[in-house]
Amino acid sequence: MSFDIRDLAVYPDTSRVAEGMQSIWQRTSWGRDTPLDGVLMVDPVFLQELVKINGNITLSDGRVLAGGNTAEFLLNKVYIDYPVYMQDTYFAQVAEQTVSNMFSNLDLTKLSKVAQLMGSMSEGRCFSMYSFDEATEKTISDAGFTAQTPSSEEHPQAGVYVTEQNPSKMGWYIHRTSKITRSACNNDGSQTYHVEYKMTNTLESSQIGALTSYILGSGGQGVEKTLIYAPAGGSISNLKISGGSVTESRQETLNGKTVYASNATIAPGESVTYSFDVTTSTKAVSDLTIDQTPMGWIDSGVTIDTAACSINKQ
Repeated sequence: MSFDIRDLAVYPDTSRVAEGMQSIWQRTSWGRDTPLDGVLMVDPVFLQELVKINGNITLSDGRVLAGGNTAEFLLNKVYIDYPVYMQDTYFAQVAEQTVSNMFSNLDLTKLSKVAQLMGSMSEGRCFSMYSFDEATEKTISDAGFTAQTPSSEEHPQAGVYVTEQNPSKMGWYIHRTSKITRSACNNDGSQTYHVEYKMTNTLESSQIGALTSYILGSGGQGVEKTLIYAPAGGSISNLKISGGSVTESRQETLNGKTVYASNATIAPGESVTYSFDVTTSTKAVSDLTIDQTPMGWIDSGVTIDTAACSINKQ
């Protein structure tokens, strides 16, 4: 992953992304003698929320991007409405105007809103950052701004990270929902949950004829390389998969952590569901949540049912 910058975000740990970015940077003529201070990762949803704060963007053809349509434009509409040779031009216009609007009329109110946005967006992995200065990175990480695979035993998370393997723009059409149901509060202090994680290809057969192969790739299929992590100090059991076509299902170790890996091929209108049981660390003091690759909108699609029992810890 250190040869093509477009592949770097495949790593679920921002520290690994930063290392890959640094490796590429150091091989360039302009970066060889200029060390990187750090790396920022933002997605179209973060840019959309910045537009809400900083004001609308008007493209050269008169199209207006606001706080409700910017992400969809960057992830879908630009590929439908403009030929490939024009798309980078519009991406550049969005980037330039977003940065320009950010620093125009900069005041304490705007800075406060951006700071709050950084906090909320980092929770959903729409924003992440990493510093190569050790002391600075500790401050950033302690603030929750450096995305990483599940690492807290006290606040358990199951990690589900997805990378599109069909060279396409199908990400917009793959919707993910999940349900977490607590089934037991165990005597040793751990909790057990049942998780159902569903990926659906929302592309309709009637849409396929109107979309280009640049968007559809291999026939409009989603091919989702899926990595599932247990919470820190916990475990996953009874993993079952239904729907679609799932191959290469296996258990591996990645950067010292156990990961359940597979490739899910999802045709238009189909779904794939991963169901599994999660047992947390005995140190867990909060409900299980899911840390996942972000989608093109803020709603994480996660529902939680904890009615079976209550955690009595401080």
